[in-house]
Amino acid sequence: LIKASVLKSGVRSDLPDAKRLAMFSGHSLRAGLASSAEVDERYVQKQLGHASAEMTRRYQRRRDRFRVNLTKAAGL
Repeated sequence: LIKASVLKSGVRSDLPDAKRLAMFSGHSLRAGLASSAEVDERYVQKQLGHASAEMTRRYQRRRDRFRVNLTKAAGL
């Protein structure tokens, strides 16, 4: 579904279809969901159907990446 939508939408139409399709996948959506959810990890694990918390952690990108704005903290 995602790959078909990418082709129909014209996203990154400057690239050949094979490269475009390689850039977008269901994994990206799942990783984004796991990373942005502000809930306990066990709920994310259950929703995504992971057997272990370790697998869930692989999907989660750094949640606190931009929580502290270093420029603002430095008074700039």
